[in-house]
Amino acid sequence: MTLARSAAVGLIAALMCATSALAQAGAPSGRIDPARLNEATRVLASDAFEGRAPVTPGEDRTIEWLSQQFQALGLEPGGPNGSWVQVAQVSRTSQDGPAAISVSAKGRTTELQRAKDVIVSSDRPVERISLTDAPLVFVGYGVDAPERGWDDYKGVDLTGKIMLVLVNDPDFGAPEGHPVAGKFDGQAMTFYGRWTYKFQVAAAHGAAGVLVIHDTPGAGYPWSTLENSSTAPKFDIVRADPDKERVAAQGWIQGAVAEQLFKDAGLDFAALKDQARTPDFRPVALDGVTMSIDFGQKADRVETRNVIGRLPGTKYPDETVMFGAHWDAYGRATPKNGDDIYNGAVDNATGVAGIMEIARLFAEGPRPERSTVFISWAAEETGLLGAEYYAANPVWPLETTVANINMDSLLPGTEIDPNIVVIGAGKNDLDDRLAVLAAREGRRLIPDPAPHAGAFYRSDHFPLARKGVPALFAAAGFTGHNEASRDYVANRYHQPTDEWTPDWKMDAAAADVQLLYEVGRDLANSRDWPAWKPGDEFEGARNASASSRK
Repeated sequence: MTLARSAAVGLIAALMCATSALAQAGAPSGRIDPARLNEATRVLASDAFEGRAPVTPGEDRTIEWLSQQFQALGLEPGGPNGSWVQVAQVSRTSQDGPAAISVSAKGRTTELQRAKDVIVSSDRPVERISLTDAPLVFVGYGVDAPERGWDDYKGVDLTGKIMLVLVNDPDFGAPEGHPVAGKFDGQAMTFYGRWTYKFQVAAAHGAAGVLVIHDTPGAGYPWSTLENSSTAPKFDIVRADPDKERVAAQGWIQGAVAEQLFKDAGLDFAALKDQARTPDFRPVALDGVTMSIDFGQKADRVETRNVIGRLPGTKYPDETVMFGAHWDAYGRATPKNGDDIYNGAVDNATGVAGIMEIARLFAEGPRPERSTVFISWAAEETGLLGAEYYAANPVWPLETTVANINMDSLLPGTEIDPNIVVIGAGKNDLDDRLAVLAAREGRRLIPDPAPHAGAFYRSDHFPLARKGVPALFAAAGFTGHNEASRDYVANRYHQPTDEWTPDWKMDAAAADVQLLYEVGRDLANSRDWPAWKPGDEFEGARNASASSRK
């Protein structure tokens, strides 16, 4: 046995001892224990786990620790074939050499620079992407939302063409009184405003490529944010037919560069943007303007793992109430002040500690009528990939998954805020249930203080929500106006400084997790089926799954 292997085995043994001590610690019956929340966070956020990056030794240690912890809490394995884990097959692509990007218009060809002018990549697992003289088509906001009476595509054939689309929703920034104002939830971004949606729907409509036209207010970040991450590997779940589900080339284009393309085609970009705010908008070809894209990439497959525990229900074991939180952080990365371990204490060791505490209460209490499932998701920070894989390959049927309660980042502290932020407030009736329980404690729900950021579409409940599973995502402590949340976002979010310290206390977080437990407990002992609100973008998917339950 090598010294490195011996050290790793010793480390795992020490972590297992921490697991046993945690599982045996005393805690108040029926109540979330702040001390246990704190201890689980301390262990999981320690340097021993090296920042919990997927496909690293830190993942191996995390999976081993969580599996042992779930077992010690009294759960049963909830993965395929009686396993604690679901292996997620992930496709990885990364740049391999320079990209050649050019635009031809009016008999001249202009070279564009990757990262500076255009950011382009591919989720197709191939070694070369090449599009030659592809026609350009402006497709407005790229939205196809029948439940909102909106179709930017109008049946136009996009085969072999590159789509140009605007960022965000058609009503983002619309002046008061404009007919579109509020049609897509106002300043609150919907899924239709996310670049991930625009990439996916482009493939569904047969396009060869798609470029989102960047502007800082609509995106919520400057071009430099995109440029700085442009060389990072791209990840996607392994798909049965990637050519059908993913366009060949996808990315972003600088606003000023896009405007020049419209000008070259004799089009008024500002006027077309105004037209795109109307449901009558039709795609507009940039006649005489084509784009060529050619780049190499490395493509391979890797594996990461979701950890799943379960307690079968006494009367309705085929119906599932789910609790989830992602285990991954950023691993070892660029050092900041000599520290290269991105421990991810708040984001998201705290959330994992939360589902562990909820699992303890279910395991120690009377077994509920419906089954409860506890999932620690993989690879959230690289694109919700663990949850995406589960949504495509569910272990427990999504049509009989009653609800998905998500925990992503709990702030330490002792002062219980009377306000509870609900991300995606008003989308389904789960927050109505939470509101009733919160009111009993003298607390109230408030909506996301930064709805334009689209946080509802950036955490692990979302892939299942797209399939119709109602989701509840309450962000403990992040009220937007308190000093603790501002300090965390400004100084520790996704930094090595997101680490546990001995002065941490988790009383406030425990109060919030208690309410989430009670929402889930009530659902697990009822015949209720939570529903999306009428007109929500996920209502149709849930209605379809409801039909299959009958």
